Parts: sequence; structure tokens; C-alpha cells
Amino acid sequence: MSQSNSNIESLFESPPMAEQERMVEAILFAVSEPMTSKQIADRLPHGCEVPEAVACLRKRYEGKGINLVKAGDGWAFRTAPDLGFLMKKETVETRKLSRAGIETLAIIAYHQPTTRAEIEEIRGVSVSRGTLDMLLELGWIKLGRRRMTPGRPVTFIVTQEFLDHFGLETPRDLPGIKELRAAGILDNRPPPGAVVETEEHDADRDQDDMFE
Repeated sequence: MSQSNSNIESLFESPPMAEQERMVEAILFAVSEPMTSKQIADRLPHGCEVPEAVACLRKRYEGKGINLVKAGDGWAFRTAPDLGFLMKKETVETRKLSRAGIETLAIIAYHQPTTRAEIEEIRGVSVSRGTLDMLLELGWIKLGRRRMTPGRPVTFIVTQEFLDHFGLETPRDLPGIKELRAAGILDNRPPPGAVVETEEHDADRDQDDMFE
């Protein structure tokens, strides 16, 4: 029976690549979230070559107002990077973050999974519940696994929506690493088990540099 089904399927040729490309284009324009290659393939006729169709479509949109980009594990149409300024006003109005929010988000992105106590250790000041609630409400962070330490504190990690919003495939693609490290936000946490020598005036100086 399986051999018979295979023979029947082989009688139907897959659509020409140009038509496959059009199909992928139609699917991605119709959805609001990025789609993986498998999700796209599930909607296409049998025998379609999704990777090739996506590559052709991506090439066709190079240099246009919108581009086909990789967003996490999926594909999506996004405004060309050099035209992002056209969306600046809307972004500022709907996604405006306080300095505390920006710093907290950056720490989570670069140090995830991280606990609230670790965020406060890196920033040098306490993190208000409102700051974390705001980031959770925006959908840019979510709760990760609990740490297997006393109290089992929850951890925070960035979401796929965060990566998609900023056009990133992974948190490693975040810009401004040198600047954040110079400000003491990145890699400021000592490795587990390390003996840390602290002096009051050094802590004050680091905090002043971070909040100049």
C-alpha cells in the first residue's frame, strides 16, 4: 500500500520553482508571526523545495523597501534596515522604556538566564517590580527555569518576540557589546565560586560610571 501511494505521488510533479516562490511569498505576507521552513512546507504541495524557494525570494527582495529576513528559527518580511527611521515615531511612542528598563533588558539579554538578584548585582541598584512587569507585559522577557539553589529563584530570559522586534536571530547578535561592557553592564558578574574583593570606593565609582 505504501509503495502504491509513493507511485501515485510520483505522478504529480511539484510546481515550478517560480510558482513555489510565489506561494511562499503569499504565505509569509498573510501571517503575522515568523514561520519556520517546516511550517511553510506543511502548507505547500508535495515535493516543493522550501529552502530553495526561500533563497530565491530573499534574493528578489534585496534592496527593496521590505526584506525577507531570518527571525529566530523562522522567516518573515520586515522593513529594510535603512528605512527604519520611518517607523521611529511609532516605536518611540509604543515601546518607550525608562533607563532602568533598558539596562534591565540588556542585562537579561546578555546574561540569560538570570535572576532578579543577579540583575541587581550587576546594576548596583535594586530592580523595581514595575520594571520587570513592564518588560513582561511588552512580551520581551519571560520566566525561565527556576535555579536549583536555596529558595529556587525564578530566572528571566528574552523572548522570540524580542528577537523579532529588533531583527535578531539570537541574543548573540545584539549590538553595542563594547559600549555595554565599558559601562559595566556586560561581564560584570564574577564566575561562580570566585573570590571577590570589594571596596566601598570602587563600588561607588562603578555605579557613577554606569549612571553618568
